[in-house]
Amino acid sequence: MAELKIENLSKSFGNVKVIEDVSFTVDDGEFCIVLGPSGCGKSTILRLISGLERQDSGTICIGDVEVSGHTPKERDVAMVFQNYALYPHMSVFDNMAFSLKMKNIPKPEIKRKVMEGAKLLKIDDLLQRKPKELSGGQRQRVAIGRAIVRKPQVFLFDEPLSNLDAKLRNTMRVELVGLHSKLNSTVVYVTHDQVEAMTLGQKVVLLNEGKIKQTGTPAELYDMPANLFTAIFIGSPQMNILNGRIEKEGEKLLFNSSGIILDVSPWKNLKGYVGKTVTAGIRPESLLPESNGPLTGKVELIEHLGSEIILHANIGEMKIIARLSPDIEKRKGEAISFRLAWKGVHFFSEDERIP
Repeated sequence: MAELKIENLSKSFGNVKVIEDVSFTVDDGEFCIVLGPSGCGKSTILRLISGLERQDSGTICIGDVEVSGHTPKERDVAMVFQNYALYPHMSVFDNMAFSLKMKNIPKPEIKRKVMEGAKLLKIDDLLQRKPKELSGGQRQRVAIGRAIVRKPQVFLFDEPLSNLDAKLRNTMRVELVGLHSKLNSTVVYVTHDQVEAMTLGQKVVLLNEGKIKQTGTPAELYDMPANLFTAIFIGSPQMNILNGRIEKEGEKLLFNSSGIILDVSPWKNLKGYVGKTVTAGIRPESLLPESNGPLTGKVELIEHLGSEIILHANIGEMKIIARLSPDIEKRKGEAISFRLAWKGVHFFSEDERIP
């Protein structure tokens, strides 16, 4: 395995800039998620790393080697696609062995490597089947197995779980974590699914419109969003957003959003924003029911999810979402008041977070 280092990577198709000045490093043995909405350039980054596309500018280093001028087969990477890309006329064994045969590896060595990979993925009893005889989850394991037997320096995953149902996605996430810990492999994993990002990633590179918005651990992106895009994109249900002004009343600092007044005196850095418009972001779990709390409104909808409820309420003209304990006894149309747990509350000036 090896470190992957990307510096100032840019790529355009015609007049459309798909990737612009992207830089990040994946440490040797690290599981890195490239996360972002559809069309932000995630898959293009994988294709540039693999050599399936050539960048307009920037460098890609695998280990100590700059590989920008190398062909895909010279780069020693293995890619797993969301559509599996298995050969339908070949058995599972032959699909997994194909790249090894192309390298003229001796047959006993091929058999050993395929059996090792198949046992690791628990598909050793499927080796004589054709892809059409397999379930979606089994096909994905075969596609992963085909990459594993090559023992590449870097694994590339392009939304590999997107075609699976929800239950199987959960199972495969657990299996991928276990597989990574056994192989200690360097992984770049592309997804638009933040649940995958938060559960799989040791590092997350958040992308939007071809640019990196923030890089960090899943916890860092959730707890310390650097900008409004990160704050809104990370978290489900998403963060509640209020626009308002910072006002001063005696020694108090107040946040005023269309008549909703919050005492924000604990945020000493907001003193420099008195009289200015800022944006407050409130995580759903930071809204705590309390009689006579500063945020009062009416219940609009309650989603019962077993271990928790997601409560939608109208506070004036603002709609908010709260994540609450299932023992909260409220019905649609009833009044409800909240106080804030400040840990999940953030303030932003324009796009940047106010520390």
